[in-house]
Amino acid sequence: MYHHTNATQRAAGGAAVLDRRGGDHEAILYQRCDYCGTAMYHRLLCPVCRGSDLRTERAEGTGTVRHSTVVNRNTPGARNVSMVEMAEGFVVRGRVIGPAIGIHSGDRVRLTTAQDPVRGEPVFQLLDEPYRSW
Repeated sequence: MYHHTNATQRAAGGAAVLDRRGGDHEAILYQRCDYCGTAMYHRLLCPVCRGSDLRTERAEGTGTVRHSTVVNRNTPGARNVSMVEMAEGFVVRGRVIGPAIGIHSGDRVRLTTAQDPVRGEPVFQLLDEPYRSW
C-alpha cells in the first residue's frame, strides 16, 4: 500500500486505479513525493530520490498519448493498449476508446467514467477526433 490512511486503496487491495468518491466522474489516484515533488503512478518509492514519503493526489483526468499498440492476445477482438502521460506529469497504462488503428502518439485524451472490465485499467476518450489524411 502507498498510504495506510487511504481507505479506498486499502479496500481495493492497495492497487486502486479509479476513485469513485467525489462528483459525477472518476479520477485516477497518483502519488507525489513530499521531498522532491515528482509525480508517479503505483510506486512504493520515488524513482528520483528514493524517498518513501508519498502523498496521494487526484489527477485532473486529461493527458497525451505517448505510445499506443494493438493487442490481439487473450481478447476476442483487437484492442489497443496505450501509455498516457497525464497533465500532472506521470505516465499510466490504459485503453483509448476508438478504432485501434486511429490512435497515435500526441493525441489528447480525457478519462471517461468507463473502466476496462478485464484489466481494471483506466479508459480514455480522444478529445479531438483525428483529421488525418491518408
